[in-house]
Amino acid sequence: MDGNVTAVFGSHDEITLNQLADVASRAEMAALMADGHLGYVMPIGGVAAYRDRVSVVGVGFDIACGNAAIMTDLTTTGLLGMGRAELDRDPTRVASHPTLNVLADQLFDELSFGVGRRNQADDAPVDDPLFEDDGWSVLPTKRGVRHNLMGKARSQLGTIGSGNHYVDVFADEEGRIWVGVHFGSRGFGHTVASGFLALSQGGRWGDRAQEKEVLLDIREGIGEEYWALMNLAGRYAYAGREWVARKVVSMLGGRELDLVHNHHNFAWKEEHGGEELVVVRKGATPAWPGQRGFVGGSMGDDAVILVGSEEGTEKQASALFSTVHGAGRVMGRMAAKGKWKRGELVRPGLISHEMMGGWLVKKGVVRRGGDLDEAPQAYRRLPEVLAAQGDTVKVQHTLRPLIVCMAPGDTLDPYRD
Repeated sequence: MDGNVTAVFGSHDEITLNQLADVASRAEMAALMADGHLGYVMPIGGVAAYRDRVSVVGVGFDIACGNAAIMTDLTTTGLLGMGRAELDRDPTRVASHPTLNVLADQLFDELSFGVGRRNQADDAPVDDPLFEDDGWSVLPTKRGVRHNLMGKARSQLGTIGSGNHYVDVFADEEGRIWVGVHFGSRGFGHTVASGFLALSQGGRWGDRAQEKEVLLDIREGIGEEYWALMNLAGRYAYAGREWVARKVVSMLGGRELDLVHNHHNFAWKEEHGGEELVVVRKGATPAWPGQRGFVGGSMGDDAVILVGSEEGTEKQASALFSTVHGAGRVMGRMAAKGKWKRGELVRPGLISHEMMGGWLVKKGVVRRGGDLDEAPQAYRRLPEVLAAQGDTVKVQHTLRPLIVCMAPGDTLDPYRD
């Protein structure tokens, strides 16, 4: 392994480790979290630090993808007439609970899941202050690029998308109700990433470019412009996730008591080893001492609220003060659901609807949308992944899923990374 690799948590296949080593050969430091697996150029779960440079593909096409969780003043007793312990004793009753099923239908119908969707809500945040940000001036005006992208961004703010993006309702260990969401900067972030990937390879904005490593100097030229728009996409993703999460809290009839919010596809200026570096996290959650993060499992597993250990150990430093962003895939999408051609199944997958449905009923989860490629069987188990991270993080709350809403299973999403 390259000497610039400071830490590898968990077990990984050779191709993923080779991809990490390739990234590390161009970085000052690099690490891999326990949920890691093969990605585009840089492995998912990878972290890399550079001097004054940022990796466009490292940040990814779904710039600022991340998670937000809100703790509400609601309880399972008040909402469902079931205490927290009863949820585990009788999961079948939970899965068929009329209140949860009505709520799941409402969430699935009123929120915008899927590709190219506009936010149709009466209170859609089309006039959010972020649309006055100076960062928009970086976009080219030729061929209506700036005008068109701002229009798309306005219409998509507060939409969830598809793939592994979700809106969930949880109960914690004390029976308090939480709302959790996972998605990024939608078409805006994807267009920014694609545009700068093309520009960096000598093309024009809008050209299709090869997905290869591009390191841009953030102090000048297109690197400085990318940095401005990446941060604007981060602001955009934060606004969208918080709008959706708060919308769900309102639909539940609750009140917000606490918010935990973090990106996991992004780049930050941070100090490591006494030097300011640009740290790119691709599917990795910042976990500085005392910093909280929301990390999901699969649709049929618990999620957690984590906090970076206060000790600030060498192990934490070797991880570049990062941790997992989820459980991590163990099965590719095609392997899970099979190969389809012209609407016909030409090669069966390893997971059936009966397998997925049986898992969810046993867990007591009400599901709307999603497909076999997001089934629990396609993922690692989150407790094992967290154990591999050792004492770098600590679990504050364990969140049991009650409702999982995702886009319909036949939806492909170009804005998902």
